[in-house]
Amino acid sequence: MPTIAVQAKPLPYAPPSDPATPAVYAWPLSVVAGERVAIHGRGPVGTARLKIVRVGAARVTIHTTDVRLAPQDLSPGADALGCEWPVIAEVTMQTDWPSGYYEIVVSVADRSDVVAFFVVRSSTPNPDRLLLVLTTNTWNAYNDVAGTNIYNGGTHASFVRPLAPGFLRKPGGAGSRVTVLGPPDPRMRTHVGHIRTHGLSAWSGSAGWPSWELPFVVWAENNGIEIDYAVNADLEFVPNVLEGRRLYLSIGHDEYWSWGMRDTVEQFIADGGNAAFLSGNVAFWQVRLEDEGRTMVGYKQRFEQDPVYGTDRQDRLTSIWSDRLINRPENLMTGLSFNRGGYHRIGKSVGGGAGGYTVHRPDHWLFEGTDLFRGDLLGAAGTIVGYECDGCELALVDGVPVPTGVDRCPEGTIVLATAPASPFTRATAQRPVPDDALSEVEFHAWRVLGSHDAAAARRLENGHAVFAVRDGVGGSGTVVSSGCTDWVWGLDAADPAVEKITMNLLRRLG
Repeated sequence: MPTIAVQAKPLPYAPPSDPATPAVYAWPLSVVAGERVAIHGRGPVGTARLKIVRVGAARVTIHTTDVRLAPQDLSPGADALGCEWPVIAEVTMQTDWPSGYYEIVVSVADRSDVVAFFVVRSSTPNPDRLLLVLTTNTWNAYNDVAGTNIYNGGTHASFVRPLAPGFLRKPGGAGSRVTVLGPPDPRMRTHVGHIRTHGLSAWSGSAGWPSWELPFVVWAENNGIEIDYAVNADLEFVPNVLEGRRLYLSIGHDEYWSWGMRDTVEQFIADGGNAAFLSGNVAFWQVRLEDEGRTMVGYKQRFEQDPVYGTDRQDRLTSIWSDRLINRPENLMTGLSFNRGGYHRIGKSVGGGAGGYTVHRPDHWLFEGTDLFRGDLLGAAGTIVGYECDGCELALVDGVPVPTGVDRCPEGTIVLATAPASPFTRATAQRPVPDDALSEVEFHAWRVLGSHDAAAARRLENGHAVFAVRDGVGGSGTVVSSGCTDWVWGLDAADPAVEKITMNLLRRLG
């Protein structure tokens, strides 16, 4: 196997080793009325105040109590095996607690608050409410509490541990988004400065509640849109999670999917359900959820070390879904793939790009009421095309881009708008690629095209972010893919056309 140059983010976060440093986590992460959440924590010896707050357009405190804390070690193995801290409180979900994202806040005198979360699902699915599935697998993949995540040496990531600073709360302002918003900045100094100033995990720009889902939820609730909630693992472990629904919704950065998750969503679409992926880098890596969902397994570029490699279970290999050994590219579900996209306004990867889409088919129903014409720029005011982007192989027919289908983009996929994107090459990688290692695009070419030579890599170097739709082909539901992680940053008056398109989508499909 060739050596892979993993492009780890800078400034690895070192969690406090002091056993008295306050921290908290909850398990399970998703519950319905009548079920219990156990809250685990540590801190200096004494009493602390615990609050549970439903977070949306408003913060509503629904439960308070006093808890006792005591110091607890954070063992090096907790990143993979989880913490075994004592339960400081147990909370039973009440029937009048609406579905939502609930923040656990523990306040210790003379210390900053520490937070965790859980999700309340609806006991009775309401087809009039969209189902927002939080990208918790991706949060877990980037979480580096206790030492490693699956980017810097780990292969197993436990959900049963705290999330690092920045994953659940993050100060706003310059640098809070990983996407470069100002002049081109190959070293991304503003974002790095934000991380340093606020003491956040360096990985918190790539994953977490405040980066994408929270802005969407605030906008939606302010506009009277009702939402039910779930987490990624519910798509595998809750058999009826999409039953009775009209619209499944993914927001932001939704990178890590299990086989069971794919089965659930793809069957829902095949049965006539609608799906909106207002997200990017969607389902790029396969993972396995083990130990009743407590542990996520992902070997990534080290896939040959995965125990299922070379066995009759090789289709569960934790490589990219487009890997020829798995043969289930994510295009089959979303229409798009990061393999044919890349980055926009990240370092040297389209660092001076417009941050918006060029419109190609303004007559589509999604554009109704936007007053957009062919060639207009969509979303640049909010820099919606940013960070990680998904696309498909394109050809021009009568001057308009269409999918070639070579990458198994499904028939009936309509390209509405595009923007340039590119993966990390040897020239654009954020860290130098050793001569004896593969760059990101070379790894993709190797796994998808069967070769990592220069000719194969060039076939994937010039990608596009693609805003696409597949309108109910053969009795299946409609699938909308934004092709970018940062779509939601065009909402809340940043770009009226982005808001109108999103409303058109939710009203028609939800």
